[in-house]
Amino acid sequence: MSAWLVTGGAGYIGSHVVRELQVAGFQPIVFDNFSAGLRSRIPAGVLVIEGDVSDAHALRSSFIEFQVTGVIHLAAKKAAGESVDTPLHYYKENVTGLQSVLGAMVDAGVGNFVYSSSAAVYGTPASNPVKETEPLNPESPYGETKVIGEWLAKDLATSNGLNWMALRYFNVAGAGSDDLGDNSVNNLIPMVFQALENGAQPRIFGADYPTPDGTCIRDYIHVVDLAQAHVAAVKKCEFGSANVAINIGRGGGVSVREVMDSISTVIGREVNADSVGRRAGDPPATFADVELSKDVLNWSAQRDLNDMVSSAWSAWQSTHR
Repeated sequence: MSAWLVTGGAGYIGSHVVRELQVAGFQPIVFDNFSAGLRSRIPAGVLVIEGDVSDAHALRSSFIEFQVTGVIHLAAKKAAGESVDTPLHYYKENVTGLQSVLGAMVDAGVGNFVYSSSAAVYGTPASNPVKETEPLNPESPYGETKVIGEWLAKDLATSNGLNWMALRYFNVAGAGSDDLGDNSVNNLIPMVFQALENGAQPRIFGADYPTPDGTCIRDYIHVVDLAQAHVAAVKKCEFGSANVAINIGRGGGVSVREVMDSISTVIGREVNADSVGRRAGDPPATFADVELSKDVLNWSAQRDLNDMVSSAWSAWQSTHR
């Protein structure tokens, strides 16, 4: 049973990854500073190391002590709009933090790396579905940090033989169980739930985009599907050749207004969203070409938007009663 250290393993995505690693027979180790993660998300029996990714000494010691085979790096800041306002903070957390992780890996001789990247690396793509060969043209500091992360991994493959894979997430939603719901204030579905709980109108950021209904189009993927993609990437790193960036999405676009309609159906009442101004850094439409994920990872998403909204609503209700 090989050990994989998961930075940010107590977070929304990280906790799902940890559980899927367990199911697949790997030994996950959680490394988290709990600035956003929750201890309650971590299954019993999973080793937890409390620390910050900026602490290269703690990382290196953990790699050596627990004979870590590889790292899944999830710990990062991830709100594109926020990154426009606080670029220095995003570069510190996402680039300097990653440099610390990779440096500790090199020092400890850990050679496998799965990197949490993002569709934000593309910016506004020239066409959809967007292929991995599309030029990288991020439109926010967040997206820029993810491009730099991919460059760092690629360069270490050349200089140190790092076996890496970058997973370019599209829009993650849903929950694998009621205790693993998304509590992010920056993600669409929990933002809607929070507004409704507060007796406020949910907001649509921009209804004048050049799309069929005027709202942004995104590729929404269930967090369990995403977590299973990480397991496929881990297996590829351990038992095959990697060194590639891969889209992780469903391969189709859904508009913000369509998400609102799905939420209305699931909760049994109209959302009545209010349209407000656009957010900085939001391209009109982005959805994935997923052929490479099928070919390289032998993986494809199995869950649809209704699964995402229904599971998210169940998890929300269980923690907000």
